[in-house]
Amino acid sequence: MSTMEKIRQHMKALPEGQPVSTRSLLGYGSRAAVDQALSRLVKQEYLIRPVRGVYVRPEHSKYVGVVPPDPMEVARVLAEPYGGLVQVQGAEAARMMGFSTQMPMRPIYYVNGPSRTFYLGNLRVEMRHTNARKLILAGRPAGIAFTALWYLGKSGVSQIRLKQAENRLTANEFRALLEVVPQMPGWLQRHFRAYAAGERT
Repeated sequence: MSTMEKIRQHMKALPEGQPVSTRSLLGYGSRAAVDQALSRLVKQEYLIRPVRGVYVRPEHSKYVGVVPPDPMEVARVLAEPYGGLVQVQGAEAARMMGFSTQMPMRPIYYVNGPSRTFYLGNLRVEMRHTNARKLILAGRPAGIAFTALWYLGKSGVSQIRLKQAENRLTANEFRALLEVVPQMPGWLQRHFRAYAAGERT
């Protein structure tokens, strides 16, 4: 089986719209053979290349045609060499948790790798380097809650917000959040300890 056919079969086994990196396909041939195969598959419109080094078997919609891949999934692929840690930015996390109705103007993700910007069509997507502490539980609902609470800051977090977080999360996810309290900033630790003690102020 040729390198191109191996890659075709690999991509066929994945859900439409799921991006992969060139480096993840190098087991199917030499770098030159893989690059050539991917180029041909793009010309055949079997794959699209939304960003350099990232390929996806496109999802199609009768309303919009080719559906762009999820920006966060593309960001995860780009972050693979650095461990793949990606978390939504604080304002979006706060919106997802119901703490805010503000819709960010563009997708921004925290990553442990280098900062970079890429485009999906006209959509500008930003990846911002941050310290590992802010990526605790990255990719999990508990991580979104943690990011949202940190974003709210000392003056924005309250026992009511922690109750909202508990209600939004499953029991397992809230437990996971409680397990990382010792790794949180001191001011946020104090809020959680008061919450655990039953001080619902």
